[in-house]
Amino acid sequence: MDGLINIFRKREVKRIIIFALIIFILFSVRSMINIILLTFIFTFLMNRLVEFTAKRVPIKRTLLVLLLYSIIIGIMTVGIAKYLPIITSEISQLVKRITTFSAPSQDNVLINYIETVISSDKIATYLEDGFSFLLKSFTDISKTSIQVLLSLILSLFFLLEKPRLKEFTGKFKNSKIAPFYYEIEFFGEKFTRTFGKVIEAQFIIAIVNTILSVLILTVLGFPQIIGLAIMIFFLGLIPVAGVIISLVPLTIIAFTIGGYLKVIYLFVAIMIIHGIEAYILNPKLMSSKTDLPVFYTFVILIFSQHFFGVWGLIIGIPVFVFLLDVLDVTNKEPISSK
Repeated sequence: MDGLINIFRKREVKRIIIFALIIFILFSVRSMINIILLTFIFTFLMNRLVEFTAKRVPIKRTLLVLLLYSIIIGIMTVGIAKYLPIITSEISQLVKRITTFSAPSQDNVLINYIETVISSDKIATYLEDGFSFLLKSFTDISKTSIQVLLSLILSLFFLLEKPRLKEFTGKFKNSKIAPFYYEIEFFGEKFTRTFGKVIEAQFIIAIVNTILSVLILTVLGFPQIIGLAIMIFFLGLIPVAGVIISLVPLTIIAFTIGGYLKVIYLFVAIMIIHGIEAYILNPKLMSSKTDLPVFYTFVILIFSQHFFGVWGLIIGIPVFVFLLDVLDVTNKEPISSK
């Protein structure tokens, strides 16, 4: 009996038990996972923005937080009120344009085969379902807006009371649940350092990728630019796979408006953007632990999408990187002894 008690007193065992308990609690409140994830993402990103701004603008922190949130909410309100009908219309047109793809009649076997595959009911359904998710997200604005609003309010109160929250939470160090506190603090620091950092990097990369892509697509004469920008941004949040997925509708549109030459221009432009992302943005924003092999990346995305749906595509890699950090897995090559 004493041996069993000694086993449970070991820090590694307690850590595993508490980690399992956290997973069980999150699974129990899975119906609120949207609010939980959005609150964490908003809090982390806005906290980084506040810290970045505070270093450059001499203003009281509370006033700065309120000012930044007012600007963000104002931009979101104007964007929804002014551009929501346009976005909905353009996404609908994109769905119709892609699912009704038809190449000019010719003897090219490859093009005829691609047209047959895309025009088949199954592929058309997949494409329509994927774009319909974006369409539904904007048309079902009531439920989405409530979740976003609640998450923004929670993150606002967190940042306004951050010093007080730290002071109050620190009281648990000397309480009867101190062992739980220290382990939760350990996982919290790991989670913020890895998950939060990767999410921040994905957002920055997605924004830069969207801006560059929109400029190039405008020059190439693509239609429905706003709808394409929304699509590119959300797909840009998916590591590696997002670029490949976005190429499918972009290639189809390029071929319908300009033939082979437009497709070649598009591929060259995407390669340049991907080069900027891979060789400039990723090394600056991502740590060495996020440099996963492409095979691992796709396997993680497939499984995370299966179990968590669309959220899995966005948080699958960050969660995996968090687990690597907890397990102390690094990409550093072992030093060979000579």
